[in-house]
Amino acid sequence: MLKKLFILFLVLSTFQAIAQNDNMWKTLAKVEIEKRFDETLNFEVDFPTFSEEVKKLDGKTIELQGWMIPLEELQGETYFVLSSLPFANCFFCGGAGPETVAEVFSKEKIKYTEKRITVRGKLEINSDDPMKLMYILQDAEIVD
Repeated sequence: MLKKLFILFLVLSTFQAIAQNDNMWKTLAKVEIEKRFDETLNFEVDFPTFSEEVKKLDGKTIELQGWMIPLEELQGETYFVLSSLPFANCFFCGGAGPETVAEVFSKEKIKYTEKRITVRGKLEINSDDPMKLMYILQDAEIVD
């Protein structure tokens, strides 16, 4: 009986982890975007205003599932961009907003893949540097 309860606990924990992971992008979507002219860059840029729910995640370790955006000049390094959507639909291709991507700085080199991956890292929200994405994962690693 105890063994059955333990197995049930493991199954429910797995489903909960999957649901939390899918909901993380939904949580990160709770942001308002305002276009403002940036005098340094000399064009309009997106400035986010984060919801309280998103602000509470700043500095916390989270998991995100998504696809690596191939950046030829950076492949094989410890930096890449993760998109919640496949490459053809990502923010840079016009299918979504800037809340659907995150910069990832990994602990170790991560080989590029076209498959959906899960990464875990410490979330840093960026509200004032237009040269960076609004979501940044630090010390990230691939989760099996």
